[in-house]
Amino acid sequence: MNFDPLEYPYPSRRSLNYSRKGMVATSQPLATQSGLDILKKGGNAVDAAVATAASLTVLEPTSNGIGGDGFAIVWMDGDIHGLNSSGPSPESIDIETVKEKGHEEMPKFGWIPVTVPGIPGAWSALSERFGELPLTEVLEPAIEYAEEGYPVSPILGKYWQAAYDTYKEEIGGKTKFENWFDTFAPKGRAPEIGEIWRSTDHAQTLKEIGETGADSFYKGELAEKMIEFSKETGGYLSEKDLAGFSPEWVDPLNIDYRGHEVWELPPNGQGMIALQALKILKGFDFDSKDSIETYHKQIEALKLAFSDGKNVITDPDHMSVDPEDILSEDYAAEKREMIGEEAIEPEPGRLAEGGTVYLAAADKDGNMVSYIQSNYMGFGSGLVVPETGIALQNRGNTFSLDSSHPNCLEPSKRTYHTIIPGFLTRDGDAVGPFGVMGGYMQPQGHLQVVMNTLDFDLNPQSALDAPRWRWHEDKKVYLEKKFPHHIGKALSRRGHDIQYSLHSGSYGRGEIIWKMNDGVYAGGTEPRTDGHIASW
Repeated sequence: MNFDPLEYPYPSRRSLNYSRKGMVATSQPLATQSGLDILKKGGNAVDAAVATAASLTVLEPTSNGIGGDGFAIVWMDGDIHGLNSSGPSPESIDIETVKEKGHEEMPKFGWIPVTVPGIPGAWSALSERFGELPLTEVLEPAIEYAEEGYPVSPILGKYWQAAYDTYKEEIGGKTKFENWFDTFAPKGRAPEIGEIWRSTDHAQTLKEIGETGADSFYKGELAEKMIEFSKETGGYLSEKDLAGFSPEWVDPLNIDYRGHEVWELPPNGQGMIALQALKILKGFDFDSKDSIETYHKQIEALKLAFSDGKNVITDPDHMSVDPEDILSEDYAAEKREMIGEEAIEPEPGRLAEGGTVYLAAADKDGNMVSYIQSNYMGFGSGLVVPETGIALQNRGNTFSLDSSHPNCLEPSKRTYHTIIPGFLTRDGDAVGPFGVMGGYMQPQGHLQVVMNTLDFDLNPQSALDAPRWRWHEDKKVYLEKKFPHHIGKALSRRGHDIQYSLHSGSYGRGEIIWKMNDGVYAGGTEPRTDGHIASW
C-alpha cells in the first residue's frame, strides 16, 4: 500500500467519549493507553497522569523530555492543589556573561538557555503525595516503550522531520550536540512515520528515576552525568543548582465566569493572562459564537491581557505586581473600557512558538489531574546528556537581556513560563481538567475553549474542534483555514491584519475531561494532532 499518512482529503469527525471508571486524554494514543493500564492496575488519577507523562517523554520527544519542566493542577478528595515544578537558571549565569559571549538576546540552542529540569521532581512529588502505586510500577509503561521501541505516529513524524532539518542546519557538526543526533536521528535522519524508534539510554534513566524517587537526577548518578557533561562542554549547570531544586506546591488562581470557577496556576506561568482576558470578557453578553462582535472582543481582550502579562510575569519572588490586583473587578472594568470598534495596537512584541504536551486524567473516585510538561522549543536546547537520553530544555530563551525588564536574566531565577494546565469547577465541585498546549497560544486556546463551553454550550469534542484564531503581534491575527471567511473579512474591516493558515500546527493541541452530574466522564481530544482518549 502506498498511502500518505498525513493526507486526509475528506471531512472526518470525532465523537464524544464517555466513561464511568476513568479516562485519560493525550496527544499520543500509546501514551494514553499507558495511563489507562495504570488505572486498571489500581492506580488513581495521579498515578495515571505520571505514567502518561513519563511515556510522553518517549512517545512524543519532539515536544517534551526528561530534561524539561512540569506543572499540575490536582483535584484530590474534594480539594484543589497546584504544583509548580519549573527550574531556575544556573547560579553561574547572568546578563553580562551572556553578552560577553556575543549575544544581544537569549539564544535558542546550547547551554545558555538551559535551566534546571523540573519534570523528574514533578513526577516524584505527585507520586509521593497522592499516588497509590510505587513510582517504579508507574514508570513501567514508559520504560517498556523506550526499551522495545514503538512505531512513530503521523503528526509526531511530521514534527520530528521538521526538527531534524532545523537542528541539522543550526547545530549540525558541533561536538557538544552530537548526542542529540545519536539519540534522535540514529540512522542519520529523522525516523519515518510508522518506523520503530527506541532509546535504551532513556529506559535506564527512567528506571533510575523510579528506583530513587528522582533523587539520582538531582543528587546522585544522573546528576553527576549532567554535571560532567556541563563541565566538558562549557555549560553553567552545577551540583548546587541540581541539589537545590525542589518542586513547589502552590495555590491556584481562579475567577468566576458564567457560574463556574476557572482555575490556573499563578506566575511564573502565564495562566494569569487567560484569567484576565476572561475577566474582561465577563462584562459582555455574547449572543452568538460565530459573530464579528464575539471574535473582535475576544481578540482585543486577549491582547490587553498579554500586554500586562508580558510586562509583569516572571519568577514570583521577583514580581512587583500582585496577580490578584490584575484580576480585580475594577482593573477588568478599566481594561474593558479600552475595547472599541477598531483593533488596538498592543504593547508586547511578536510571540514565539513552542512545543509542549498536555494530558488530562480522571479516576473512578472523582479525582482528576490537569498536567503539562515541555522542553519549550521542540526537543529543547539540542543538548542530550550522554548515555541518559536526557534532552535538556531551552526554557531560559524566554529571559530578557534588558536589565530593566521584570523577566531579565538573573542567577537562580525562574523565567516566564508558557505551559499552563487549566481546571474548571462549579459551586466548589469539580467539573474537570482542560488544557491547550502550544507556547503563547496556550492562554488564547484556554480562552476559546472555556468560552466555547460556557458561553456557547459546545460539548468537549466540539469545543476543541471549533476553528481557532491566534494573535501573533501588533494587529496581526492568524485564522485556521476552516475559520468562517465572512468573519475573517469583517475582522479585517475592524482593523485586524488577518491572515489564513494552510496548516493547523500552531493553533494548539488540547484535551478536555468533564465530570457530569451522575459521575460519568465526558471527554474530547485534539483533532489537530494524534490525539486519543482511553476510557474505562
